Amino acid sequence: MEQTQKKKTSKPYSPEFRERAVRLLMEHRDEYQSEAAALTAIAGKLGCSPDSLRVWARQVQRDGGERPEPTSAEKARIKELERENRELRQANEILRKASAYFAQAELDRPFRK
Repeated sequence: MEQTQKKKTSKPYSPEFRERAVRLLMEHRDEYQSEAAALTAIAGKLGCSPDSLRVWARQVQRDGGERPEPTSAEKARIKELERENRELRQANEILRKASAYFAQAELDRPFRK
């Protein structure tokens, strides 16, 4: 059976570029009729998509406590806890199977007095 491998993709924009783009958006947002207009204009000038810029700006707002969703640090911690939980579940499954195997082996052993 062939195993499919995930293609590793690197993030096309550096953290510095993202910070600069969000800063530009925050500084010039009031110059546009709407946030959507600001996102479209500024993203077009920077060469990124308006949706990417919106996502970066929302994350900065979350990290700054302006939005109620989890911060970047909280997201990283949740991801780490989910990984740890997955590993513990796998270890428990292995232990359960080993326990059942050895219990059956004990039952199959001839009885001695």
